[in-house]
Amino acid sequence: MKNIAFIGAGRMGKPMIRNLIKLGFNVDVFARSIMKVYDLIAIGAKYHSSVNDCAKNSDVAITMLGFPKDVEEVYFASGGLLDSMKEDTYIIDMTTTSPTLAKMIHDESAKRGIHFLDAPVTGGVKGARDASLSIMAGGNEEDYRACLPLFRALGTNINYMGGAGMGQHTKLANQIIIAGTIAGVCEAMTYARAEGIDMSKFLRAVSTGGAGSKQLDTAGPKILDRDFTPGFSVKHFVKDMILAADEAQKENLNLDVLLTVLSHYRDLEDSGFSENGTQTLIKYYGG
Repeated sequence: MKNIAFIGAGRMGKPMIRNLIKLGFNVDVFARSIMKVYDLIAIGAKYHSSVNDCAKNSDVAITMLGFPKDVEEVYFASGGLLDSMKEDTYIIDMTTTSPTLAKMIHDESAKRGIHFLDAPVTGGVKGARDASLSIMAGGNEEDYRACLPLFRALGTNINYMGGAGMGQHTKLANQIIIAGTIAGVCEAMTYARAEGIDMSKFLRAVSTGGAGSKQLDTAGPKILDRDFTPGFSVKHFVKDMILAADEAQKENLNLDVLLTVLSHYRDLEDSGFSENGTQTLIKYYGG
């Protein structure tokens, strides 16, 4: 598995590609414009202007895209990924997308003799850059074990979660946790500021107790610095929460916290903050 086709050289994909090249993998990259990947070409990536050309000679194709519609197009379009991969090769979708779509891709791949894993990640751009992503894989366990060397090039917390779609279900549950946690951080900081507490002291005081969390450690200082650059963007978090809400509805689950936080982030999108980081939720509270 030395020849990798990578489709999705965006904010997450680029550092992942760099890590693969650094470890000796041959990486072919698809991008709509060669200008977007000059930096990758400079370190050894091979550019292709079509999915078919990128994937047709690969052992493994990895996709890291933005939205479910992008995934569906790349996989199912004429001349797309499923048309391009040879029998007994592997495809790994690392996008956060619909579990239903993951199962569709898995089933269609199986008909063509292609191995498919859904393996979304968490850890943001920093995790992609540091090769410290958490990876949650769904699909055939034998296929997962075959792809472990690739996963180990990209992450440190790597888990097999079960059959097709289970990686996506796990990631959506992860996003539900984040939704409640980031809202709690923003509400606590809003309260603390209103009561006149020194905010730097506040973060230090609560960070190592029961209220401590990665969201507090990451978002708290950025909120204090008015730094709204994205480690993970509002628009992608909204996408993930909508996916989680849709799956919960299928199970007749009442996830009130998720739906409330989703409505707040949609308000932020409507106010022009879709490209900002998730810590921008503080603006909902007037911060």
